[in-house]
Amino acid sequence: MRLTVFKSKLHRVRVTEADLNYEGSVTIDADLMDAAQILPWEQVNVLNVMNGERFDTYAIRGPRGSGVICLNGPAARLAHVGDLVIILTYAQMEREELVRHTPIVVHVDENNRIQTSGAGANRGPRA
Repeated sequence: MRLTVFKSKLHRVRVTEADLNYEGSVTIDADLMDAAQILPWEQVNVLNVMNGERFDTYAIRGPRGSGVICLNGPAARLAHVGDLVIILTYAQMEREELVRHTPIVVHVDENNRIQTSGAGANRGPRA
């Protein structure tokens, strides 16, 4: 049986832009994408800490070192510049893979610069 599991997250990144006229997606600084192992076009779940909104979209690589988190298209209505969001990814795994899996958690400062990154945060009990 394949299970959907938490793969990685960008924890409490700040929205820097919102572009209602873009087709859709979230643009993410390439450094942040690399740290969280998020690939271009990968589905992401965005959770707005400020208002409780949750939505799915896909990631687009933004300029490296820019700190950009830009909500594009309809998603631009679900957050304001300055809002804190959590960007999550998931993966499909067999139970045997899951017992060896460790999610990646990336923490940032107020300018979306990486402070800590890596596997092992938020470890749950082994089944």
